[in-house]
Amino acid sequence: MEARELYGRLKSDFIKEGITDYDWASRMPDLNKYLYDDFKQSGMGLMCDFTDEIEKVYTTVFLSDRVLSKVLSDGITNAMIFSHHPTDWDLEHHNGNFAAAEKYIAELKDRNISIYVLHHPLDNYGEYSTCKTLADRINLKIDHPAFLYCGAYCGVIGTMDFIKSIGELHEHYTRAMGHKTSLYQYGNENIKGERIAVCPGGGNDPFVINEMLRNDIRILITGVTIVNDYSKEAHKLEQENRINVLGGTHYSTEKFAVIKMCRYFENLGLPSEFIEDKPCLHDL
Repeated sequence: MEARELYGRLKSDFIKEGITDYDWASRMPDLNKYLYDDFKQSGMGLMCDFTDEIEKVYTTVFLSDRVLSKVLSDGITNAMIFSHHPTDWDLEHHNGNFAAAEKYIAELKDRNISIYVLHHPLDNYGEYSTCKTLADRINLKIDHPAFLYCGAYCGVIGTMDFIKSIGELHEHYTRAMGHKTSLYQYGNENIKGERIAVCPGGGNDPFVINEMLRNDIRILITGVTIVNDYSKEAHKLEQENRINVLGGTHYSTEKFAVIKMCRYFENLGLPSEFIEDKPCLHDL
């Protein structure tokens, strides 16, 4: 497929009017010479324009060393990496998001492998969104989208009538994520019939909690839940208002969206492959 055709299709399907993103370019000055001009302004869409033809798409949550080295080890050319984030992630050693290593980006350029990024546009509620795909993974019955942030509805509200207690929900969430998850039990043990908020990734935020309180919701399923200087205000609100919080890591709560995006690309006739990464359990 012609690269321009695919870029145009992605922009039309996902980058909706009103959605904005961060100034990612300012966080990766060493990569500036590789970044597409529009990306420098918007932080969305085509990040690195390295090919005219795309024969395969790789999908990933982060541009980690592990992911980029896997793509390059395939020996492929004329391809595209579709990433949720334009960065890598390590809360323990890098305080969160940090730029991909330049050596990998330079080699992607030599191999004609472009990078396309949808951060907030992929968070925005829809068939392929981070919030809907996580809700589907845990069998949440969705009532409606919620948590409008930078023009994107980055979460959902719903119910899980088969769950009776917070302990049972924690066990269910752990099975769904496939690894250890966190539970900050600030609220009730008996949660049968209660509504649940799902906001993946960095959803443990005061603006999310305040919207939950306005709607009398006392359970939050999210990604990053560690108590630190950034999150202490959120945890204080949750303790004061008896809100139970469950965390599944930044990576694991968002990976189901990019897994499902393989179907999107395959429907366009493009072979696609999700590259498995490792969750950062420090997030919990």
